[in-house]
Amino acid sequence: MVQSSKSLTAWIPSDLSHKGEIKNSKRRKREEGSGRRRTMWNIFSTILPNPNRKTLAKLFLLSLLCLLSYLTGIYFPTATSSSSTAALPSCNSLPNLTRASSFSSPYTIVLDFTPHHFLPIPEEVYNASAIIPFCASNFTNHCPCQDPKREHQFRIGKMFHRERHCPTRDEDRGERCRIPRPVGYKTQFRWPESRDRAWFANVPSTRLSESKKDQNWVRVEGNVLVFPGGGTSFPSGVKGYVEEMASIVPLQNGEIRTAIDIGCGVASFGGQLLDYNVLTLSVAPRDVHEAQVQFALERGLPAILGVLSVTRLPHPSMSFDMAHCARCLVHWRDHGGLYLMEMDRLLRPGGYWVLSGPPINWKEFYEGWGRTPDDLNMEQDAIEKLASRLCWEKFAEKGPIAVWRKPISHAHCQNNSKLLKSPPFCNVKELDVSWYKKMDTCIAPLPITEQLLERWPQRLTATPPRILNGDIEGITAATFIHDNETWKKRLEYYEAYVHSLSAGKYRNIMDMNAGLGGFAAALIEYPVWVMNVVPFDTKNDTLGIIFERGLIGTYMDWCEAYSTYPRTYDLIHADGIFSMYSHKCDIIDILLEMDRILRPEGVVIVRDHVDNVVKAKRASERLKWNCRIVHSEKGPFHPEKLLIVDNSIDVNV
Repeated sequence: MVQSSKSLTAWIPSDLSHKGEIKNSKRRKREEGSGRRRTMWNIFSTILPNPNRKTLAKLFLLSLLCLLSYLTGIYFPTATSSSSTAALPSCNSLPNLTRASSFSSPYTIVLDFTPHHFLPIPEEVYNASAIIPFCASNFTNHCPCQDPKREHQFRIGKMFHRERHCPTRDEDRGERCRIPRPVGYKTQFRWPESRDRAWFANVPSTRLSESKKDQNWVRVEGNVLVFPGGGTSFPSGVKGYVEEMASIVPLQNGEIRTAIDIGCGVASFGGQLLDYNVLTLSVAPRDVHEAQVQFALERGLPAILGVLSVTRLPHPSMSFDMAHCARCLVHWRDHGGLYLMEMDRLLRPGGYWVLSGPPINWKEFYEGWGRTPDDLNMEQDAIEKLASRLCWEKFAEKGPIAVWRKPISHAHCQNNSKLLKSPPFCNVKELDVSWYKKMDTCIAPLPITEQLLERWPQRLTATPPRILNGDIEGITAATFIHDNETWKKRLEYYEAYVHSLSAGKYRNIMDMNAGLGGFAAALIEYPVWVMNVVPFDTKNDTLGIIFERGLIGTYMDWCEAYSTYPRTYDLIHADGIFSMYSHKCDIIDILLEMDRILRPEGVVIVRDHVDNVVKAKRASERLKWNCRIVHSEKGPFHPEKLLIVDNSIDVNV
């Protein structure tokens, strides 16, 4: 018997009946949605045109034109193309864009990142932007950290009063002012003429020419200073002296590249060594012959104020291939041989120490020295014994010149150290620490596995041992190669703004934050020398790498004054300095120090983040510098910018 549908429905369980209703509901919704989509497509198909071949061709051509316009805009940017800027309308009337027609460069647009608004400016802003005046005329040769007026505050023992003593930040600085130039100051002679001549008005001092008249250090001839190459130890002239030294010391084969000359006089010795491709850092204190370092720098020769006293010289260990002293009046045998141990720290493995004058070969020369034979014999004997305790080998002795050589390894000396009563070895971790670090009576230990430096000029581009040994975290051989290539490109870019680098117009150059020395290496074919400065508290101490490349440099704290005379550098390069010191000292004080050591017609290149470059430009306007902001070689969209200062165009006295 067939049951009715009603009875079947009643027979199906209630949960199955509910699921069936849900499925039927979902099916009905899908059908309704599909119907709506078909209806909308039918409507749009009646509105849109039929995509025939003509329509597709038009769309393709339109897309192609848009693409070509975009590529053209990228290839010819208006901010960097000389052809584009030539076609621009005059912008002299615009407040946010100015042109510096005095700069002869293809990059003619001056960037202005300063705010332009019409709100009232607080009074303190006006005061901050006031022009900084010149100091009194007696500040012409002012050296803040070697100020003779402050020397009496410090003890005379060990020449401590001649050391670097900078005013502390808590001391009253007095009024900020610019160092004035001497009356009649002239543009210096270009290199290489400057090695032999200088304008008397630039260094108006007659002390050396009068006190050393019989030794022919320097002569005054009319309005010119002449440097004939004489000196206390150079009776036959410095040329003959260096030729005699070259007969016993390997000056010609590239083994010796960097040298330090203690008690340098007017640096005639360092100037003569340039003929042998030896780069010499001449060092002397500010004493009664106060202008000797100033003379050296005016001649275009590397020099710095310094003295062997209590603290280490501001250079890392194993820096120099040769150390030289010609009657430098250093008491080498005193204080337990402290100063000779400092020379040992500075000399690289296998380096040479050259001593000439008393007491060397005293039997032949003592009558002209005004000292007794016993005194001279005792002094030379003490120096010989001290050199043996340092494990130095007597290399040669000829005439008034004696040469010792530092060993390549200390392995053979350790067994004899007790017998010779040698000083202990220094702490390896503190060998390079030399900024206000006291000298130690200890021997600088040498590496167990010595990697000898390449000879010059291969040394410049060969990967330095400190990098090969992994001494500095994050710096590898690949990093070194990339850095060299980067600075070659940057120097090429700089030449669009700084002309005459190859013509001898700029001789003394300072790199305030030298890194790996890439800037100096890129300049190696130019007639310049570079003082590579590494801030003493930088994260990566790279100064040892710079010396291993055959370059010279020093440590520095740019919140203090540099150890040099005013007007001694032609070009200053500041890479990231203001970012590094923004929270340490005032930017205007750093700029004032740059202004002090920069020649009146000098050039400055500031490379930094745009915010710090803008601050530097606003502060430099208080010094009446002729400057402008430009893009770096990285282009307009990179935050790193350049501040180019060229005071040779419009010098404000």
